[in-house]
Amino acid sequence: MQANRARDTGPELALRSLLYASGLRYRVDIRPIPEIRRRADVVFPKERVAVFVDGCFWHGCPLHSRPAKKNAEVWSAKIKGNMERDAETNALLAAAGWTVLRIWEHDDLGAAAEAVVMAVDEARQDL
Repeated sequence: MQANRARDTGPELALRSLLYASGLRYRVDIRPIPEIRRRADVVFPKERVAVFVDGCFWHGCPLHSRPAKKNAEVWSAKIKGNMERDAETNALLAAAGWTVLRIWEHDDLGAAAEAVVMAVDEARQDL
């Protein structure tokens, strides 16, 4: 468990590199809404865009998630809780006027970066 990083994972670093190369500047690993104890991986505070890069195992990817062989009940409950928290986070942020993007670790990061750039550009037009 100690080796599982909370931030600066490979997919996060790769996505941030692509976003930076696109000319975007952002905040890393912060709470989009300070009162809510949820941290987004990449945040554009002014534009109100929050990006989460989710790991397949921890967030229950429909394509790659598979049940654990040891302590299956514990892990199943943990992952189910993570999925429920993710849905609640999406709803809370959307209700507060934020655009939420969730990217799986296996997604094409080039396409994901383009989606983020488009979301930020749209948000800037609304400012």
